[in-house]
Amino acid sequence: MLSPALVERLNDQLNFELESAYVYFSMAAYMEGQSLDGFAHWMKLQAEEEIGHAMRIYKYLTDLGANVTLEAIKKPPCDFSSVLNAFETALKHEENLARRLNEIAGVALSEKDNTTYQFLDWFLTEQVEEISSVGTVCDKLRLIGDNGYGILMLNTELGARQKEPAPQ
Repeated sequence: MLSPALVERLNDQLNFELESAYVYFSMAAYMEGQSLDGFAHWMKLQAEEEIGHAMRIYKYLTDLGANVTLEAIKKPPCDFSSVLNAFETALKHEENLARRLNEIAGVALSEKDNTTYQFLDWFLTEQVEEISSVGTVCDKLRLIGDNGYGILMLNTELGARQKEPAPQ
């Protein structure tokens, strides 16, 4: 059985994952406004992943008989100065997700809740991949600078991203 502290933290994380989806949808809308459909496609896939993460936590909570508490989702940032600015915002957000997940994992360890810690291990590994992925795009955008041709090439590359299969 989950402790009240872990139920609260997991519910907070579930809501933050949904907020993360809003952040990525907002970034997708910005990219669409810039006629960068490949970047928008990449952001929309990120949003879908975040919803999947929320659903994974939802299922864990309900499987263990815990209540799911949904909160209001705050308005995401929507004024980006550039594509790079949007991706740097995404990178900070992913780093914040990792920090939050590590804190929850620390609580699970301190409570000797190995089941929850094992559950969170998947998320921790996923965050390493997410930070790397977003960081790589940031690096490429820094190299490209204001080169419109380079941005269009990266737009095409990101537009080819395929939806990842749902984790088992």
